[in-house]
Amino acid sequence: MSLTLGWLTEHKELTGVVMGTAFGVTARLLMLRSDYRQYPAYPHGKVIHIALGIIASALGAVAVPALYDKDYTALTFLTLAAQQFREVRNMERGTLTAIDELELVPRGAAYIEGISVVFEGRNYLSIFAAFLVSLAVMATSWWGGLIAGACCFAVVFRFMRGTTIAHIAHVEKAEVRLDGPDLYVGDVYIMNVGLDENREIIANEGMGFILTPKNDDAKVTLSNLGQRQAILHDVSTRLGVLRDDGDPALLPIGKLALKSGKLGLLVLPREKDQDKAYKALTGVPLLEAAVRRPTKANRKSTEGSAHG
Repeated sequence: MSLTLGWLTEHKELTGVVMGTAFGVTARLLMLRSDYRQYPAYPHGKVIHIALGIIASALGAVAVPALYDKDYTALTFLTLAAQQFREVRNMERGTLTAIDELELVPRGAAYIEGISVVFEGRNYLSIFAAFLVSLAVMATSWWGGLIAGACCFAVVFRFMRGTTIAHIAHVEKAEVRLDGPDLYVGDVYIMNVGLDENREIIANEGMGFILTPKNDDAKVTLSNLGQRQAILHDVSTRLGVLRDDGDPALLPIGKLALKSGKLGLLVLPREKDQDKAYKALTGVPLLEAAVRRPTKANRKSTEGSAHG
């Protein structure tokens, strides 16, 4: 055991590269999950992202010994890696956009862009983890790499959690009611339903929810059409959707109460389970492209005026 530890200490460069690559790949594996959305697909979609994670980790780990030897061309390889990962983002965007045309309830452009950014960003996190572990080994020893790796895993788990609808809105079940052809969820007007057949389906199978924003920033975020589409897609993916192509009146829909900022949702699930629907709604991720914080801008403007 002592001989092995001594060998690791003596061969710092090789130890740094191996440990850095191992921790970087492990970080990428922890961030690569196929959940109810089944994306990336198993196994071929995962193979692509694991392979890219290995490449990213190896580049990050090798860069440190190269820089220690004053071989600054290593930075060029990191730049090339960044260009390749931007291509990954474009690849994911193109794939998801093509798939989205075949969805009964589409993801929407904002959700697709969010997923693409996440896949690109997680490759950078792999490089970051591998680089730090390799740097810690070179600066100290193998035990420094272990400490740095543990810290990197803590950062990875923080980035995996993210924020959801539950952070910005209260979700509650609401009555679906029809006043002639006018459809309401709670007190939020949804749409006009012309056909008696569609009204009967909605009355019997529809589920309604009201999302009440917790603050003014949340009102603006919930009003974003991309965020609303993401909510409808996720709920429909979890519970199914009671419609076929060519049934626009049976498409899940979200409408705002303009005065209060509340969002009324109508869904037509195949599995009419209120608890599962509630969990699905509260777990919908907040899209980076949809989040707005106008109150912070107003506060800064007020402070600037006061100082002026």
